[in-house]
Amino acid sequence: MADVHKKGLNAELIERDLENCCRGEGLCGQCQGKLCTIGFAKQCIQDYKETPKKEVSGGSSHIPTTDFKVFDEEELETAIAHILKECKDCKEDHTEDCIINVIRNCYEVGLLGDIHSYEGSSLEYLMYLKAHFPEKAGHIADIYASLP
Repeated sequence: MADVHKKGLNAELIERDLENCCRGEGLCGQCQGKLCTIGFAKQCIQDYKETPKKEVSGGSSHIPTTDFKVFDEEELETAIAHILKECKDCKEDHTEDCIINVIRNCYEVGLLGDIHSYEGSSLEYLMYLKAHFPEKAGHIADIYASLP
């Protein structure tokens, strides 16, 4: 199946990260589901678990970039480090609608306020973060480096 990630995707890890990032109804009130960046990512990973496809059809264009909830920065930094480890470093084969890219974009909206450029390389992305968000980049890089 060409549309499935070659090395797979640790959906359970991503799902756990998303749960850790989710503010829950206790803090948010009623769940907004796919209108929330984390809720949208949760739906993407749930769909992936049901039908493991490499891409989320139209995923990058459906990310709720106007969701201005305040999320726990440490949880988002950890989640970004984890999703970067899941990245296949596909470089020129990178697609905006790759499930890993879409979920990383959701984390970015929560942590950095917007979606940022990604060229299919975790290292290049970490260097980009270092140039534009040095403190957050340091935390993400430290977590990333400590992962197997």
